[in-house]
Amino acid sequence: MSVEIIFETHSTSVDNEAGIASGWREVALSPRGRNQAKELGQRHRGERIDAVIPSDLRRAVETAEIAFPGGSVPIYPDNRLRECDYGTMTGAPTFEIERERQNQVDSPFPDGESLRDVVARVRTFLDDLARDWDGKRVVVIGHRATLLAVEHLVGGVPLESATSAPFTWQPGWHYVLEV
Repeated sequence: MSVEIIFETHSTSVDNEAGIASGWREVALSPRGRNQAKELGQRHRGERIDAVIPSDLRRAVETAEIAFPGGSVPIYPDNRLRECDYGTMTGAPTFEIERERQNQVDSPFPDGESLRDVVARVRTFLDDLARDWDGKRVVVIGHRATLLAVEHLVGGVPLESATSAPFTWQPGWHYVLEV
């Protein structure tokens, strides 16, 4: 008994291109990001996918809607899959967030949340996923912090190690969530 998870990061946003950390701020995909979302859909064309569950932030929902258009797969946005809330650092240059990320594992960003807070959010999501989607294959579309939490909770990677590892994009990460 298990749930197969294909984790995808949202496609490139206008803030990504500008080198800005969006956090919980709503931002659209860039033209490049819209093309990436189409490519995501093409990568999974013909595969059995029971649901797409993106973060409720615009860039993740937009990625899902472009990749899986017209109701071809049901899309269920979930706010527990949001990026880390960077608080007053929202909108800071990405390199500043990267520099601080290791210090925010247990301490929240100013007026924001810690990575351990993100893990707690994602844990409740995964608990519900295991209960409600047993035997299914789902695409989860999230953010860097969401991926760190899944790597920790499902992949067994210590959070401190996941946080300190450089991020390298790839076309999907595959996990099996044992029920």
